[in-house]
Amino acid sequence: MAKAVSEKSLVVLNYLKENQGVQMTAADIAEALGMEAKSVNGIVTSGLQRKGYAERIPAEIELEDGTHKPVKFIQATAEGLAYDHAAAQAEDAAAAAKPDAE
Repeated sequence: MAKAVSEKSLVVLNYLKENQGVQMTAADIAEALGMEAKSVNGIVTSGLQRKGYAERIPAEIELEDGTHKPVKFIQATAEGLAYDHAAAQAEDAAAAAKPDAE
C-alpha cells in the first residue's frame, strides 16, 4: 500500500503537526488553510486516516447559548507526526519498481 500522501494531504498533515495538541475541527483547519471544510474532511478521511496519519477524536463543546454540540477534533497520530514525505515517496517508488515476489 502506498504510504506517501498527496500534496493537499501534506499541507493538512503539516498543519496538524505544527499545531499538535490544539483541538481543531475540520472547519478550523479549513479556515486556517483557506480551504473548504468539505475538502478538509475528504483529505483527512481518504488521505490521512486510512494511512494511519490522523485520527478524529469525538468530543462535545459548549456553545455561547449554553447548549452542547458533538464535534470531532482532528489530530495527527504518532505515525503522522513521524511522517517523512521524501522517505515515503522513495519507499513507494521502490515498491513500484520491484516485481511481486509472491
